[in-house]
Amino acid sequence: MWQRLSFRTQLFLPLGLSFLAALVMGGVLLQSFAAGQLADENEPGRRSTRTVAEALNNSLKASDDPRKILDAFVHSLDNSSDIQFRSVEAGPAPSPKDSLRDLHGVPHWFVDLIAIPEMDAASPVIIDGRRVGDIVFMPDLSADLFEKWIGFLALTSLIAVLMMLTGTIAYLFAGSVLRPLQDLGAGLTRIRRGDYATPIPVAGPQEIRQSCEEANALAMTLAQLSQDNRDLLHRLVSLQDDERRDLARELHDELGPLLFGIRASTIALSETSGNLGNPAQVVMRSVEALQQTNRRILDRLRPLYIEELGLETSVQTLLQNFRRQAPHISLTATIDPGLNEIDRPLAQTVYRLIQEALTNVLRHAGANNAHVLATMAGEVLTIEISDDGGGFPADNVFGRGLTGMHERVRALSGSLSLLRADQRTYVRCRLPVETARDVPAAG
Repeated sequence: MWQRLSFRTQLFLPLGLSFLAALVMGGVLLQSFAAGQLADENEPGRRSTRTVAEALNNSLKASDDPRKILDAFVHSLDNSSDIQFRSVEAGPAPSPKDSLRDLHGVPHWFVDLIAIPEMDAASPVIIDGRRVGDIVFMPDLSADLFEKWIGFLALTSLIAVLMMLTGTIAYLFAGSVLRPLQDLGAGLTRIRRGDYATPIPVAGPQEIRQSCEEANALAMTLAQLSQDNRDLLHRLVSLQDDERRDLARELHDELGPLLFGIRASTIALSETSGNLGNPAQVVMRSVEALQQTNRRILDRLRPLYIEELGLETSVQTLLQNFRRQAPHISLTATIDPGLNEIDRPLAQTVYRLIQEALTNVLRHAGANNAHVLATMAGEVLTIEISDDGGGFPADNVFGRGLTGMHERVRALSGSLSLLRADQRTYVRCRLPVETARDVPAAG
């Protein structure tokens, strides 16, 4: 639960609880010490009450008319005085809370919160051995309670000001820490996705600044390694193309003439020896099959007409050959004429990707229709081959052919994906045209 809270919440919650605890503790201490403090402050008045009572009783004993002296004493007392005479007929003295005259704006809940001590300072007045009343001490605690109220307000205001000041400082500190951390997290996300060019802003405390600098250094290292990897893949692809070209040249220059010579010799032998019959025809069909197989191998090794006719025309020819080879599959296509502007090795990669995808459709998909899309938008080339076949096994996304295409696409800083949606299988590729044009060919 605590780990799910945000950093600001984890920072402010303990601070707020600490200030609240301080306020409660201040209230408890105020309640605990206020009663004793009020009793100590009014102790001189209680002693004065006892002294006045003793003096009055002595005067009453010595007087011939004690009642007259008592009346004169009562009339001399001021109504606002803390010392009062209370006759027996008036009943017991009121409690200190009942004697409060003016609270000066002190709320009643605060008065109830403070335990006001009992000011039991009643001294009896005796005339002729009979108790006629008491000299009581009835202090006005309003001023003392007002003083305690002001102290409580000052304590509360101080805690509130400290809470606001500390909260503001904590908020600014949290922002100065969180922003660099958020930038660091966003930068690491970009690095994970392969974006090494955008640097992470270096800010915040020294520890975070060091982490940002290390992350930027890591991004530079990964960028260099990624570039080296692409260069290596490109050289490998170029070497493969060179090997295919050399092999195609040898097949064309060596095997082609031999097959043609065998066919010519078989025809001549058949014409001179009429009794050969079917064996000569079998040899002729075998030679023709070998020649067709040789042409298909040459076409897969190196489609020579890409350089002569352009990529768009070569792809259209590839689609026509597919339609003749698989008439049961309805093939539609959207080919951008701008493909003719693309040079090798990007042109060969596009051609071989479409060729490999259509081969998979023919051999494995069991599809009834397929569609080929090759368009250019700005500096991005998009190729998509889709079919309504049975899809691909869950544990085998790329076969050997598409795995090789994936390496070629990576060498050109592109992306290749295979997905299933709406009962169709899609092979999608995105290639940067500008990057491909800038990559030098090997050899």
